Amino acid sequence: MTHPGAQKTNSQSSAVIQVRGLDNRFGSHVVHKDLDFDLFRGEILGVVGGSGTGKSVLLRSIVGLNRPSEGRIQVFGKDLNELSTKERSETEQRFGVLFQRGALFSSLNLLQNIALPLIEHCSLTRSEAEELARMKLALTGLPADSALKYPSELSGGMVKRAALARSLAMDPEILFLDEPTAGLDPIGAAAFDKLIVTLRDALGLTVFLVTHDLDTLYTTCDRVAVLSQKKVLVADRIEKVATTDDSWIQDYFQGPRGRAASYAFQAQVQSRQQE
Repeated sequence: MTHPGAQKTNSQSSAVIQVRGLDNRFGSHVVHKDLDFDLFRGEILGVVGGSGTGKSVLLRSIVGLNRPSEGRIQVFGKDLNELSTKERSETEQRFGVLFQRGALFSSLNLLQNIALPLIEHCSLTRSEAEELARMKLALTGLPADSALKYPSELSGGMVKRAALARSLAMDPEILFLDEPTAGLDPIGAAAFDKLIVTLRDALGLTVFLVTHDLDTLYTTCDRVAVLSQKKVLVADRIEKVATTDDSWIQDYFQGPRGRAASYAFQAQVQSRQQE
């Protein structure tokens, strides 16, 4: 019952991110303790866990927005803590990040929002950057006339797509998505899930996806990592994760909402096979 586009990710050599012995502490509050984690090239990995398990903290630690208390984070085979400022900046430019609320600049229109990192980091002229920005907007399914609109003029789904376009601005290799379907209606969420898979396949992306959406996990992710007890408790294909002997996992995957998502996905696969 794996996702139809699932990647083969069982080779240690294909890991683009390796986290070992990660600790994240904020004062006396311990979020992660001795956490190990791998993200493999070409996969879409869903990261789930209960409230307070540090899903977004893990994402922020990997992309360099939070400095861990202990541990080692290797990206593309290099330890982030051992890189010079220039090398770290170059590495981070290979990331694209979509934050939970989009984090678009409210005073800039969409064209300006997406062109900004291209002008700042790629030494492009404004016209060159804006031409590329229009291409990124089209890539995420937004109409051409949305380019001159401001974030306040957009629906929630359009904001998500615009933020995704900005995260793709510099042709990243790894895409980090923090609750990308939060706040979307079921139709909009399903369309966004499909878009993520399409972009992964077309652009060869690797995707780290924080979510609580069970439909997203079943229809989009090649593997699922569960954060619990301050570490990654299990990371595997969803059908294996769902049978893990842990009370939170059982409540999450085997409860009414989890069973409904599983049945809907199975029906979708069967329908696809009959076509």
